[in-house]
Amino acid sequence: MKEYLLRWIDLENETEAKKALQQIGSDPGGIAQMAGKSIGRAIKVENVPLPMAHILKQEMLALGGDAAVHRNVIVNKIEATDLLLVGTTKQLRRLSQKLAAQPFGLKDFGKRLKALLDGLEPPKPRVLSCRGKELTFGERTLIMGILNVTPDSFSDGGKFYTLDKAIRQAESLVEQGADILDIGAESTRPNHVPVSAEEEWERLEGILKVLLPRIPIPISVDTYKADTAERALELGVHMINDVWGLKKDPRMAEVVGKYQAPVVIMHNQEGNNYHHVLGDILASLQTSIRLAEEHGLAGDQIIIDPGIGGVAFGKSLDIDLEIMSRLGEFRSLGHPILLGTSRKSMIGQTLNLPVEERLEGTIATSVIGVAAGVDILRVHDVQANKRAVQMADAIYRQKRGERFNGA
Repeated sequence: MKEYLLRWIDLENETEAKKALQQIGSDPGGIAQMAGKSIGRAIKVENVPLPMAHILKQEMLALGGDAAVHRNVIVNKIEATDLLLVGTTKQLRRLSQKLAAQPFGLKDFGKRLKALLDGLEPPKPRVLSCRGKELTFGERTLIMGILNVTPDSFSDGGKFYTLDKAIRQAESLVEQGADILDIGAESTRPNHVPVSAEEEWERLEGILKVLLPRIPIPISVDTYKADTAERALELGVHMINDVWGLKKDPRMAEVVGKYQAPVVIMHNQEGNNYHHVLGDILASLQTSIRLAEEHGLAGDQIIIDPGIGGVAFGKSLDIDLEIMSRLGEFRSLGHPILLGTSRKSMIGQTLNLPVEERLEGTIATSVIGVAAGVDILRVHDVQANKRAVQMADAIYRQKRGERFNGA
């Protein structure tokens, strides 16, 4: 008889837990009961009103879990507290059900908790309609190729400023395997000179009129100006990429809603002062999500971007690195995630390299993005990143334990 083996097994969600239980021959009824007990979770909730905090604490204790709160909650000396729910997914799902009959806004909390837990499961393939083009999420990581028709972008300013050069570069990005083409006509580098909507459109109009009927993939326009976005969408552009998350121009949410255009909403702010870095960024993105939802967009039509980019996007090197190490937490918002790190200052500062030597660093961040469940990677060097991502997808996109009969 073989000696028994004791080992650790990584189970990140209930789907993996069910597979592991099936592999040891558990009864199907038992699998349904035990899968949620195998996964421990810690869920942070910020600024919870005192009555809500008391109920959440009591309900979690009753379920066999716990809820950590500020020490002054017990003596009612504060009005609100941050809270850490600690328990198995089974306990947390039961909590979401029990809250349906509770006061103080807990019914909505329960719905949001259920949605958060659902979002931690492996994504299912689904198709996003992009105004005549389609993108499939959940099967592989998509590549968005960058085309800057600007004279002053930080990485490739001036290289594709003429119409002929821009067309050749766009076709090259498609040939290299881009799934989306993102065209920008205003630099967002630090200390850039802003351009008017008129000048931005003058740079975009000619290239869009040529490329829209010419290339097979969706075209996104990188702008935070509603006038530019409306002209582009009227011409037939498929997506909008807004580095200010619908907040810079008060008409932007109305415009993307009017055309039912998928939109990338990026986190951005003036300065890099935060209370809780990840909490503040997620809360800001949630505000952008609500703006989009109020104008008729929903689900995969709203794509979130954490906004890696140093001082240009209200971050520092340490903040950018912290975001990269916790990318998976952005899945809690329940929308596709776009990551844009290509050639950025985070790589340059970490490796002490100029812009033209940041390919390897970019590829490293792309692979980290795949591992964290990112849906779209926005890059300059499409072919090299595409190959690295295909390898990473082969490892991470396949559900663990399903390649063969054994975990």
